[in-house]
Amino acid sequence: MTEPATVAIDGNFDRATTRGLWATLRGRLQFWVSVALLGCLAIIAVIPGLLSGLFGQSDPRACDLLASNRPPGPGHPFGTDVQGCDVMANVLFGTRTSLFIGLTTTAICLVVAVVLGTLAGYRGGWVDSLIARGADVVLGFPFLLGAIIVLNTAPDRTPLLLSAVLAFFSWPTFARLIRSSVKEVREREFVQAAHALGFSQLRVVMSHVLPNSLAPTLAIAATMVGGVIGAEATLTFLGVGLVPPSISWGVQLSTAQSYFQLAPHTVLFPSIFLTVTVISLIMLGDALRDALDPRGRS
Repeated sequence: MTEPATVAIDGNFDRATTRGLWATLRGRLQFWVSVALLGCLAIIAVIPGLLSGLFGQSDPRACDLLASNRPPGPGHPFGTDVQGCDVMANVLFGTRTSLFIGLTTTAICLVVAVVLGTLAGYRGGWVDSLIARGADVVLGFPFLLGAIIVLNTAPDRTPLLLSAVLAFFSWPTFARLIRSSVKEVREREFVQAAHALGFSQLRVVMSHVLPNSLAPTLAIAATMVGGVIGAEATLTFLGVGLVPPSISWGVQLSTAQSYFQLAPHTVLFPSIFLTVTVISLIMLGDALRDALDPRGRS
């Protein structure tokens, strides 16, 4: 009897599968475009002051009211906002905050969803029912409406708090996906063989079930990061997200909305960065999803 081509004896993806995934990814233009764009954004997030200082003002909070809403020009490539602050410096520093919120929210969701989704899918029975009903309760609240209600009661809206609130209303989707994958994987022969060999349930889950259940979730997680960044900008634009002195693209758009006709550049540049980031993450998620789908690999 031959072993399955896609799974090693220990239940983990074998080297041939890994090579197949990489071969699929490296042949996709959208994967390389998204990686290049996200790499540039990561560099910006790490050294925003250095980069903004090369072209203009390195301090996003160094403002001159006499230079309010000036269009792009020497010393201010992206122009200035209503307070006379350099738009480029604010956009580059906002990259750090927006990426932090997107990545932190997704990480929290994954941790909660992996724990609860694995318990529900592996244990089944009343544990599955209890977690499923809890997920249904959270899903009963519209995402943005629920976040608005919670954030309106918060005295201090920090990036970490915003990430926690967004994660609270997002984890059920991941948990359901992991639950379905775990229920399917736990019935495979290599998992049954591990039980027959006397492995503990924890070892079976960590070594065999989870590694073979997370692939679909990780592909969706990349797309979710972009969605969270967009949600943060939306909440801030609506006045229930971050507030100054926090710096993010959402804060910039919220501040600039009243001056769009007078100074359109204050809306244009943060919108471009926000759009490019969201599209890049969606492209990466699509590439990972296609690569992890056996039907998408030749």
